[in-house]
Amino acid sequence: MNRTPVVFIHGAWLHALSWEPWAERFASRGFLAFAPGWPGEPLTVGEVRTWEMRKVSEKLAGIGLDTLTDHYAKIVDSFDIAPVIVGHSVGGLIAQHLIGANIGQAAVAIAPAPVSDIALPAPPAGPWIADQADGTHPLVSLSSEQFHRFFANMVTEEESDRLFDRYAVPTPRRLLADLGCAGSARSPRTVADVGNADRGPLLLISGQEDLLVPDAGTRAAYKQYGDSLAVTELKQFADRAHSLIIDSGWRFVADYVLGWLDERGLRAHLT
Repeated sequence: MNRTPVVFIHGAWLHALSWEPWAERFASRGFLAFAPGWPGEPLTVGEVRTWEMRKVSEKLAGIGLDTLTDHYAKIVDSFDIAPVIVGHSVGGLIAQHLIGANIGQAAVAIAPAPVSDIALPAPPAGPWIADQADGTHPLVSLSSEQFHRFFANMVTEEESDRLFDRYAVPTPRRLLADLGCAGSARSPRTVADVGNADRGPLLLISGQEDLLVPDAGTRAAYKQYGDSLAVTELKQFADRAHSLIIDSGWRFVADYVLGWLDERGLRAHLT
């Protein structure tokens, strides 16, 4: 009996360890769970922060959307059984790009960074502006206060600080530019094939109190898939912010995804 792989893709300002609870949950249901980090990403949050303070890793700082998309396309393509792709934020954008290119058997995009011509949130958009005192620094960091204000705005300050300490890392300025931050030209890799009728099922998930990727942006993405005959569904979580995959309510989101996969016949074991 073969097991279905699930590849988790994290987004900006989070470390790959942010998927730990999800990987354990999916593994307990019989899936083969993988949460590979970005190219050159150290194994721990502490290492990333130490590097950022001491010496910026050229490999990490140089990561753009092309590099990330190719990195995960290669990983997903490496399995004998096509994986389910689950992405958050920038990872959700990449998940849509890959499933639109018929890479993977299904995709879940959670609070996905805007695809195609969907605009980033209008100012004040906090971290998307990437407006720091040192605008030339190749990595953009969030303070614990910014993290609570924009990322984990629906949990207590105490919980937000715990999440920040455990999972938050700087993100490459180059990647933010590829997304169109601060008026930059958007990368062609932000475009997803929304008309592909032959792709696998896609689930879009939003938090209705998300300030980084507002619910309106995810709904706009859902509408773009309206002319495709492929399965596309939208789930909105009330009173949830961009931190919905890591905060105390993460299991509600994870279990919804597991239920959706089961309804779509995407089981943990293939006979």
